[in-house]
Amino acid sequence: MIKAIIFDFDGVIADTEPLHFNAFRNVLSKRGLELSKEAYYENYLAYDDRTFFQRFYKDRGEELNKDILDGLTVMKSSIFDSIIENNIKIYPGVIELINGFSSNYYIAIGSGALRKEIVSILKYIELEKHFSIIVSADDVEKCKPDPEVYLRVLKELNKEHKISENECLVIEDSIHGIHAAKNAGMRCLAVTNTYKKSDLKDSDYIVDSLSYERVNDILLSIK
Repeated sequence: MIKAIIFDFDGVIADTEPLHFNAFRNVLSKRGLELSKEAYYENYLAYDDRTFFQRFYKDRGEELNKDILDGLTVMKSSIFDSIIENNIKIYPGVIELINGFSSNYYIAIGSGALRKEIVSILKYIELEKHFSIIVSADDVEKCKPDPEVYLRVLKELNKEHKISENECLVIEDSIHGIHAAKNAGMRCLAVTNTYKKSDLKDSDYIVDSLSYERVNDILLSIK
């Protein structure tokens, strides 16, 4: 039986992955480096900002020290903030889903996004009150597919409630996210917002959209 639903954020609640890509590409172009859309979605999606730059520079054989990394992450955050303001898009059904489940399940967020990005959008769509637990990139050392973010959510949940790993359902859109959830011992529902269905085969359930009726049917089927 599921007691807690843990949402990823980018690609699940908010359609922000294209904005992250554009911000990363903008920053890299200023340093004479190129990031293609194909490379981003295939190799770097679901990484937090610091891990993205570290992996990208390593893959390119480019040197990256702490000062440069700090500068890149600050610049990326600034660019993202400037483009998100008038481009907030929430996936269909998500607001109804969260409002519908918040009275019957403990709900939380486990994301590789920065906390300020998450909170800003939740306030905009008036859902912040439903999420007393948000674990973001600011709170963990290892990003997905490492399970740290979801294990940290579970630890926070267990400060007030007794919940086991298999009583948590994670909602994800990415391959790394699915592996993080499974590595944490949790069940995972994947939505095809970012990847095609065949790419999400390691999840327990796959849906084309987060409609309340479809997700509720899945929850009722879990013993």
